[in-house]
Amino acid sequence: MASILGDDGMEATGNGMGGGGGEGGGDLISNSDTQNFVVQVIEKSMEAPVLVDFWAPWCEPCKTLSPILEKLVREYSGAVRLVKINVDENQDLAQQLKVQSIPVVFAFKDGRPVDAFQGAQPESQIRRFIERLTGNAGSPVDQAIDEAKALLDAGGCGQAGEIYTQILEAEPDNPTANAGMARCLMAEGDNQKAQQFLDGLAPELRTHADLAAVQTALELAAASGDQGATEELAERVQENPADHQARFDLALALYGSGRTETAIEELVEIVRRDRKWNDEAARKQILKIFEALGNADPVTVEGRRKLSAVLFS
Repeated sequence: MASILGDDGMEATGNGMGGGGGEGGGDLISNSDTQNFVVQVIEKSMEAPVLVDFWAPWCEPCKTLSPILEKLVREYSGAVRLVKINVDENQDLAQQLKVQSIPVVFAFKDGRPVDAFQGAQPESQIRRFIERLTGNAGSPVDQAIDEAKALLDAGGCGQAGEIYTQILEAEPDNPTANAGMARCLMAEGDNQKAQQFLDGLAPELRTHADLAAVQTALELAAASGDQGATEELAERVQENPADHQARFDLALALYGSGRTETAIEELVEIVRRDRKWNDEAARKQILKIFEALGNADPVTVEGRRKLSAVLFS
């Protein structure tokens, strides 16, 4: 049998291996064998990276790895393909690729094996593996989420909501898309509906950081109180700067009216004057705001700098 790999173990020769396409040759996920390897892996990898999963029916780790691979390949919608090889039925091929234990996954790109990993891996590591192959462009779902977030940040709640809806039709349990949908409802002023939306999600899904942040944002909004009291509270603080409760209530009212940076400044001022006041209520409230905004938000970054300057001065 002619080798599918060159002498250096990297280049495809294709001699004697150009048999007809295996089952599902045009699909994202397919089974293959020695006869069809060149067509389904070598040639297809010239169009997009191909993951080659060597497995066997008796391999327990293979049963864990396979669903994760299939899920991610579908998510990447053609940016990467998956070909599955049963080693029991294709031992010559396994020997050529020096497969010593399974599961093992080879990545082929431009007709050559360029990367590999062995053993069952968590989804996060496999995702990073695929990202390296695809140039860190992110999956189509990731790109759609980024687009929706940009629209939401720019005030396009309706357009963002439509994108999140499409994502959730394909991936109902996508935590980031669910969080985005809830934030759309909040941006439209319907916090009650946003809370109902969150309450309808599975408990284990609500523990995801993105959804926990939305829950915190809703709790902060509920605690904001009467936004119309801002002027009165500001006067009370001006008359008595040591009135921490008035300053705390002012911060909540400012947050409720969308003046988040000013709200943080007032809370930081409480920490500066008396960090232990009311069981460190001001510091805890600041951290809640950071969680609601997200660690990457510029307001969070600047707020953390100001809080640190006070705490460590």
